[in-house]
Amino acid sequence: MEFIQLMLLAIGLSLDAFAVALGSATNGYINTKRSAIRLSFHFALFQALMPIAGWIIGSRINELIQYFDHWIAFVLLLFVGGKMIYESFHNDKDKQKSDPSKGWSLVILSLATSIDALVVGFSLALIRVDIWYPSFVIGLTTGTLSLIGIYFGVKLGSVFGKRMELLGGVIIIGIGIRILISHLA
Repeated sequence: MEFIQLMLLAIGLSLDAFAVALGSATNGYINTKRSAIRLSFHFALFQALMPIAGWIIGSRINELIQYFDHWIAFVLLLFVGGKMIYESFHNDKDKQKSDPSKGWSLVILSLATSIDALVVGFSLALIRVDIWYPSFVIGLTTGTLSLIGIYFGVKLGSVFGKRMELLGGVIIIGIGIRILISHLA
């Protein structure tokens, strides 16, 4: 696999994580270096490990999961985005409970944005591409783009406040809808 092809693949896989990082950072939770690194690291880690898992499992499972992987991503993103929208209309007293850089929210977001990478791993196994270098590049690209998304999300969130949390939730749900529509079309 040529480097340009690999970079295009890595950027394509990273765009969901970028958009989710942007949306998550708008709510004001991702306002420290630690939370930004935690979120971007987990996005990168999941994006790097999912192609490896897909490659190891191989094409046999691809036939089974291809029929519902988009539904899994859609439901997970709908849940997280819906929660953000709900919280944008309520006061901040329960803010600590739904920090997207911690706990189950972090795992759900990381998983939802990396399901496509699992299928890419299946595909790379079929064309006999060694998986280690592509997984590293995909993870590094995702981590970098996630940090960029967080940076811009924090800036937008500090200027526009709760309206950006609402918009962030809508963006995350939009990503889920896009994933669903692209697989159903």
